[in-house]
Amino acid sequence: MKTFSACLFAALLVPALSFAQASAKFAKNTHDFGTIQQGGDGSTQFEFTNTGKEPLVISNAQGSCGCTVPEWPKEPIMPGKKASIKVKYDTNRVGNFTKTVTVTMNTEPSTETLTITGNVKANETPATEKHEDHSGHGH
Repeated sequence: MKTFSACLFAALLVPALSFAQASAKFAKNTHDFGTIQQGGDGSTQFEFTNTGKEPLVISNAQGSCGCTVPEWPKEPIMPGKKASIKVKYDTNRVGNFTKTVTVTMNTEPSTETLTITGNVKANETPATEKHEDHSGHGH
């Protein structure tokens, strides 16, 4: 009977503990820059709310490559509070792109994937100045 009581207690306690955690609700998890100029502003923000009952802690945010750099709050986000993750893409890389940032938090599931997409248009190279040949004009 003690084993049955212990199992029943554990069965009731585990679900109760799973509700007492942080939970992140992102306003969006994808951002499309559209077409941006080479060297232009490749920054965006992903806003989120801690919809859980415990402080939300982001332990890491990792870009899929070195051209995608995330900045995230290092302090806990209290229940009901909002915060954001800033993501900057290196717009000196020309062409279409799709990059991700994997955010690791004390939530279930423990990761959220944020995605940025766009097309970086190359700057036009300035036309070379035409130099007229003035030899023979006595200048």
